[in-house]
Amino acid sequence: MEILFVTHNDNKAKEIRSKISSDILIKGLSDFNFSDEIAETGSTLEENAAIKARYAHDRLGVDCFADDTGLEVLALNNAPGVFSARYAGLQCSADDNIDKLLLNLKNSEHRMARFRTVICLIINDKEHFFEGKVDGVITESRMGNGGFGYDPIFKPNGFVQTFAQMSLEQKNKISHRALAVDQLVRFLETATSI
Repeated sequence: MEILFVTHNDNKAKEIRSKISSDILIKGLSDFNFSDEIAETGSTLEENAAIKARYAHDRLGVDCFADDTGLEVLALNNAPGVFSARYAGLQCSADDNIDKLLLNLKNSEHRMARFRTVICLIINDKEHFFEGKVDGVITESRMGNGGFGYDPIFKPNGFVQTFAQMSLEQKNKISHRALAVDQLVRFLETATSI
């Protein structure tokens, strides 16, 4: 089975390919010479995942899936949430986003947060949704050099390390994306065995 992962983010593609069996070939947008930027205009993670999947499905006519991920910080009324990738502005970097988040939490004792990933799969012209979430806390400073995005400041509950201090293998066992992908993989493996 071949399926398109609708992303331009090589880190996310690498993370997902490491969890999927060799029976399922995950192709990227570059395999289709597809460079369109897809506007994420939804107000929820579910809407954004669906927008991206539908856009690619309509233009390329292939089975595909897309995801959207957000960091929800309880003390900030679940911000940055759906705006996680552009929290510090449209042309911002991951470091800019982290700086803004740490500044906004500077005087807060409440640092509880949650990462959520929602995947929208379109297969045989039907949509299916999968969600993974992991609870944790925002650290007071960056810790670790691995991972990407907010990984250096997110420490999952029950661990002394941030995502950025973990190996990809360790992170893939517990992360929000890993949990959503596990559901996706189970669904796809069931679909391919029918």
